[in-house]
Amino acid sequence: MRKLALALAVTGSLVLSMTAVPAMAWVETPEAKAAAADAAADAHADMVATFGVEQLRAGQYLWDDEAGASDQDGEPRVVISLSNQMAYLYRGDRLVAVTTISSGKPGNDTPTGYFPILEKKPMHRSVKYDNAPMPHMQRIDNYGIALHAGINPGRPASHGCIRLPAKFAAKLFAVTRVGTPVIIGA
Repeated sequence: MRKLALALAVTGSLVLSMTAVPAMAWVETPEAKAAAADAAADAHADMVATFGVEQLRAGQYLWDDEAGASDQDGEPRVVISLSNQMAYLYRGDRLVAVTTISSGKPGNDTPTGYFPILEKKPMHRSVKYDNAPMPHMQRIDNYGIALHAGINPGRPASHGCIRLPAKFAAKLFAVTRVGTPVIIGA
């Protein structure tokens, strides 16, 4: 947890200093990628400690409805582990939800690093991929990568987006806002 706090502090200082730097330049630095990988590893340990499980079935999620129900519980942040194909939602320092994901398949890799949510739409259609539906879309970069509801086989299978189980995507959409950090580790 200390590594994550340090990484978030470093990222915050990078955000404040990025006035003339394109958004993608600071989020995918080697330091940000290393810190995101550490955050993903820590999140898995938090899942075991909080929910008492080592892994979930494809499409499964756990959500503690009583924890993190309000802004008083802390700001939300999402941690993604590409190696485990998992997403973790925190409120402050507390893990409140976990789910399986489906990230980018080889050749359409999901980027790693720190990303703020840039845009949210309850229903979006892909401009790149035949008008494909992207329910509960939360865009994290300027190239079309987003978190959204979609087919979730629990392995890399997307064009780079992070697909979430539909019910989890809807609940996550209700908790986050533009600017919520999404930390993606390998």
